[in-house]
Formats: sequence, structure tokens, C-alpha cells
Amino acid sequence: MIALDHRYFWVFYLYIFSGLPLGFFYTFLPVYFRSHGVDLISIGLLSSAGVFWSLKPLWAPLVDKYGQKSSWMALSLLGISLAIFLISHSEAEVSKLWILLTLLTFFSATFDTALDGFIIDYIPKEKLAQANGIRLSAYRLAMIFSGGFLTALSQYLQFKILFQTLSIFALMSAIFILTRKSLHIENKEKRTLSLKDQYWFPLKEILQRRGIFWLLLFIATYKIGDALMGGMIYPFWVDKGFSRLEIGLISGTLGSVFTILGSLIGGYYTNRFGIRSGLLYLGLLQAVSNLGYTLVALPEIDKRWIYLASVVESFTGGMGTAAFVTFLTLNSHKDFSSTQYAIFSTIFSLTMVFSRAISGWGATHFGYFYFFGLTFLVAIFPIFLIFFLLRDGHAKESLYSILRH
Repeated sequence: MIALDHRYFWVFYLYIFSGLPLGFFYTFLPVYFRSHGVDLISIGLLSSAGVFWSLKPLWAPLVDKYGQKSSWMALSLLGISLAIFLISHSEAEVSKLWILLTLLTFFSATFDTALDGFIIDYIPKEKLAQANGIRLSAYRLAMIFSGGFLTALSQYLQFKILFQTLSIFALMSAIFILTRKSLHIENKEKRTLSLKDQYWFPLKEILQRRGIFWLLLFIATYKIGDALMGGMIYPFWVDKGFSRLEIGLISGTLGSVFTILGSLIGGYYTNRFGIRSGLLYLGLLQAVSNLGYTLVALPEIDKRWIYLASVVESFTGGMGTAAFVTFLTLNSHKDFSSTQYAIFSTIFSLTMVFSRAISGWGATHFGYFYFFGLTFLVAIFPIFLIFFLLRDGHAKESLYSILRH
């Protein structure tokens, strides 16, 4: 029990550094740049440096093949520390800032890649669901801290102090990880593959699985209903007449708190009742919560009911995500843990980006009421896919053996 608690602590601690760069990059830095005279077009262009978070499969095989994942994490934290330090001392020159931001996002993506694979090696399979609830909670808390909280704190403290604090925190944590022998896990079997095979075998192993079409379709669509609606939630609040303070406190902060609670409960539920039950029932609740926003989009409904819709949607979304992340983790072979998880996460992240990109067109064309209702129907679709995933009784390897337990 003590060893298990020790593992959970490290899951929480390490995933703080998975969430910190995102809140820092997408919330804090735009405020910092604008406050230092960077024009809006340049700020938009600088955000393109975030592309490295979608390119992780390009170097994930290297993380699997060479060294220990703890070493990759420590090296990445050193890079994050250096990038933050250099950004704080750079002038408002867009080309220089873009290079530094690519360093930040590259090292952040590498850290995520190593960490996702590390968790598969570090946590016993029967405890992965609870660990995933904890990791999602840590990730969200870190994003809140490095995004909204640091932005608010910059009203009272100099930007450089905040930059240097984050830089030192990342540096000290890198040293901390390197000195913890319990985190030094090595899988020697994967080293027998050539570098070419290290790239090809993880993909080949996925493509050879029976029912691979349904698996990839399920991964691409399980969170698509959430993504479609999520792209229009904040504009909906604005159009309903809420102040920025209300939006920030209720939809932003309180919503994030309920997402964290949902992640923890979703992780516990999935661990207790199994991955199939988690995906099915928590996914169903995740979809049904979209109807809450559908109802409050009616003009005759008191806008205060949107508070309840927001809380329910955030809570059920967290539960569904916990089950989904557990599913991705269990479907990643230990010998290719970083590579296969990176492939799976890239598939669903790209469909989420696409969904958000077209959400504005959908809300404009159909109106909020019909558009939110449509997101419910879209969210129901992957629930039915679960039954297609299970229709072959003798399918081999991780997917079917996992879903049947």
C-alpha cells in the first residue's frame, strides 16, 4: 500500500509539468507579449509554435529505444527551464521569440511523450484507471496555475519574477528526477530492434490488430462531441450577456474544479467496474450532458441555469476523459509505450482541433440550440462503436482482452 501511494504521488507530481507549459503558452504568454507591445498578428503567429504538441510520433520511437524515460523527462525539464529563462530575457522580436517558443513546446512535447510511456511501465495495469484520474487532475490544476493564476499574479509581481520562479522550479525538478532511483525503469527488450524497426514495428503492431478500423475510428471520435461544443461554449456565454468575471469564475475556474473531480471519480469508477463499463456509461453521461447546454440555449430559459449546465458538462467530461485515457494507456504495448500512446493521442487531438475549427460554422448556421443538440448526436456515435469493437469473440491482443474484463 505504501509503495502504491508513492507511485500515485509521482503520477501527480510529474503530470504537473505536463500541464504547466500549456497554461503558460496559451494563456500567460499572450498577455505577456501584448503587455510588451507585440502586435496581435504576431501573437497569433507565435501560437503556431504549439505544433510540436501534435508531432510527438516523429521522435517518440527514439524515446522508446534510447535511455531511460526518467532521463528523457529530466532532460526535457532542463530544456523547458532554459527556454522560459531565455524568453524572459528576450526582446519583442517575433522571429527570436518563435524559435524560443518552439524550444519550449518541443521539450514539453518530449516530456509528455516520455511521461506517458513511463506511466505504462511504472503503474500496474489494474491501477492505471485511478492513476489516470490523478494524472488528469494534476494536469488541469497545473494549467489553471500557469494560465489564469499566474496571469492574475502578474498584476502584482513583475513578469521576470514569475518567469524565473517557473524556470527554477523546472530546473530543480529535473535534478530531483535524476536523483530518484525508483524512477529509473528500463525495458531492455526493445533495444534489440533497429532504429528503423523502432519506428515501423509500433505502427505495424497497431495496424495488424483485428478490428483496427473500429479501434482508430473510436479513438478519433470518442471526445469529438465535447470538442464540437467546447469550441462554442465561451462565445455562448458572451452572447448570453455574462460578464468576463462570471465567465472566468464559473465556466473557467469552477468548471475546471468539477472537471478535476470528474476525472478522479471517473478513474475510480473505471478501476472498480472495468474499462468497458467506464467507456460505455461514462461516455453516455458525457454525451447526455450536452443536452444541458441545448436546453439552456432556448431563449425562454433563465440564463442562471447555464451555471448548472456548465458544472454538469465539466464534471461528466472529466469522467469520460478518465476512462478514455485509461483505454489509450491499456492499448499501448509496453515495448512501444511512448510511440503507440503518441500515435493514439495524435489521432484524437487532430480530430478535436478539426472539430473546434468547424464549430463556429455550425453554431452560426444552425443556431446554438440546434448546434448543441447536434453535438449530443455526434457524441452518441462513438458509444455505439464500443459494440462493434466487441463483436469478434476471439480477437487477440490488448483491445479485446481489455474490453472484456
